[in-house]
Amino acid sequence: MDIRRQIPAAFQRVERSKYGYNAKQVDQFFQRARVSFENKAEASEKIGSQDVRAVSFDPVKGGYDASVVDAALDRLEDAFARRERDDLIAAEGEDAWLLKIGKLSGVLRGRLHRPDGERFRRPEKKRTRGYNIAEVDALCASLIGYLENDKPLSVDNVRRAAFSEAKGHDSYEEAQVDAFLDRVVELMAAID
Repeated sequence: MDIRRQIPAAFQRVERSKYGYNAKQVDQFFQRARVSFENKAEASEKIGSQDVRAVSFDPVKGGYDASVVDAALDRLEDAFARRERDDLIAAEGEDAWLLKIGKLSGVLRGRLHRPDGERFRRPEKKRTRGYNIAEVDALCASLIGYLENDKPLSVDNVRRAAFSEAKGHDSYEEAQVDAFLDRVVELMAAID
């Protein structure tokens, strides 16, 4: 796979008065990712799909358009996930990959099959912001359909999931939902 097709030569910038991603940080990360992908054995910094999923950039006026960079990050993450899958299969066989996917799927299904309104922790303080419970539960229902009934669902739908704000015990704790969705993306990227 040619990683250069996954990363544009230059990203579009937003207007000078609007916020975008810090161009220097973005360029440095994509350069490190390219080196790591193309020369895995020689790269001083090993980057994987999880690193791509977790990267963040500072907002600056006139920076790179976040939606364009995010789309490139999604393609890059998918490329790393495919390589990681192929490397695991080459090193340990397809059964090892299936076992890894099965374990992760089992962990995720355990939470998905909890009753609506009980899938994630609630914030301890009344004024703490969290995610709308019904919206998170609706996505979880779609994930069950994807994992168990072969219903179509794009990994990008999960990556871009956004939930309305709720507060206190009327919400799910953001950090726990986000961590769970990261694992879902990891699984979906490895499968697709």
